[in-house]
Amino acid sequence: MLIVMDLNAPREDIEKIKLKIKQLNCTPHEIPGASKLAIGITGPTHNLKQEDFSLMPSVEDVVRVTKKYKLVSRMMKSEDTIIDFGNKSIGGNRLQIIAGPCSVESRDQIFEIAEILKNMGINFLRAGAYKPRSSPYSFQGLKEEGLKYLEEVKKEFDLKIVTELLNQHTVDAVAAVADIIQIGARNMQNFTLLEEAGKTQKPVLLKRGMSATVEDLLLSAEYIISQNDYNIILCERGIRTFETATRNTLDLNAVPVLKKETHLPVFVDPSHGVGIWDKIPPMALASIAAGADGLMIEVHQRPGEALSDGYQALDPKRFKSLLEKIKELAPIVGKELV
Repeated sequence: MLIVMDLNAPREDIEKIKLKIKQLNCTPHEIPGASKLAIGITGPTHNLKQEDFSLMPSVEDVVRVTKKYKLVSRMMKSEDTIIDFGNKSIGGNRLQIIAGPCSVESRDQIFEIAEILKNMGINFLRAGAYKPRSSPYSFQGLKEEGLKYLEEVKKEFDLKIVTELLNQHTVDAVAAVADIIQIGARNMQNFTLLEEAGKTQKPVLLKRGMSATVEDLLLSAEYIISQNDYNIILCERGIRTFETATRNTLDLNAVPVLKKETHLPVFVDPSHGVGIWDKIPPMALASIAAGADGLMIEVHQRPGEALSDGYQALDPKRFKSLLEKIKELAPIVGKELV
């Protein structure tokens, strides 16, 4: 259920409504918009009646939300969510690029690629300190040492850090360094971990599971937003199908579907989506044409020497060429590359 109020409604009226919601054994969620204030209600809302709230002061409308996912739905918030990072933002008409290597391999490696990307105008650096791998014998990341290097890079180059949260034991360590906490595809339905990520109140980039439906992804996002963390980025990264020509099947259908269903920003990761470096540029451009708010792209200064996923990383020269094409495409689809 959704209670719509004037954005300038007195705080006293808002608190009375929230108190009544709690008395009815439900949970209120304040969702300020551009012109209206919404109070979303979660819990046993089937017991609530619209007239319970429609006559309360400052209430303009009461709407029953029929979607399984409530707080992430456009029924709950019609305008796009924009995540503010001070002089940088994600969502709206801004097109943002998150770039960097699959993993932190050494201090020299991460400093070198960070400087290269910063000079190209990239604001968000992605790199994993903890790496979940299909094989237990593959490189698993530098872990705490990797986080230390990311913290140093963050201060040196004024970059926003995107790094993966692997389990509940590392929540505090990752949250202390990350500007955006990444939840990988394998953890998309690790609901306890999603709630812990939401409790940090940090922006969360949630990757779609390799066999997950769009509804599955949105319901997973609901676990995060239920902790009153509204800064969530949804990321399409390819799903598993019968096709073997590429690593995964990049489901670009999901982009316009998600843009219609949710107010959250939608990113695409073409690197994992196709898993082959020369297929990344065309799929990156296709993602933008489909309406994505941004891209996550693997970039390594020497892909042939990468300790993980080098075959799906662009080198700086090829990445720069892609950026030039993105700059040409962005205004055509009503976006501004920043």
